[in-house]
Amino acid sequence: MFFKPGLFGVAFAVLSASITHADPLMSEGQKVLACIEASAEIHHLPSGLLLTLLRVEAGELGKVSQNKNRTVDIGPMQINDSWVHKIARHWGASDAETYRALRDNFCANVAGGGWILRQTLDEAKGDIWEGVALYHSHTPVHKVRYLHQVLHHLHALQKEAQVSSRNSGS
Repeated sequence: MFFKPGLFGVAFAVLSASITHADPLMSEGQKVLACIEASAEIHHLPSGLLLTLLRVEAGELGKVSQNKNRTVDIGPMQINDSWVHKIARHWGASDAETYRALRDNFCANVAGGGWILRQTLDEAKGDIWEGVALYHSHTPVHKVRYLHQVLHHLHALQKEAQVSSRNSGS
């Protein structure tokens, strides 16, 4: 594992290993959900909010997206590379190890995204919408656009849950 000893590094390493080597009958979807729930628990976030941001960001494992401002967004949660050094310090890892983990390890990417969201929520003094907007940008116009996307995805998830609930009740 790429983490140096430290409270977060040890906890995340154990968690990631247990999910990766979980019951072979555990589906990929269950493993993904376990990573989301673990990151939510570690960072004191609603798991539904992390799931929503994953859908909004729509990144892919192993992929890096180039931005117009010469930065890149990494993996499923589209973590901007401006966060790599801060996450590396938090994890007790090198920048290169952190970059690779964010790009290639779903659980690491969601853990990094969860940690960033926790930082932005703290910056927003607990205002969930401001924290979500800050996850994306500090520029007002980009924040508003992002919140519209988040609300669209929240409504879609709500509709999916209602349909699923009706179908399971029949």
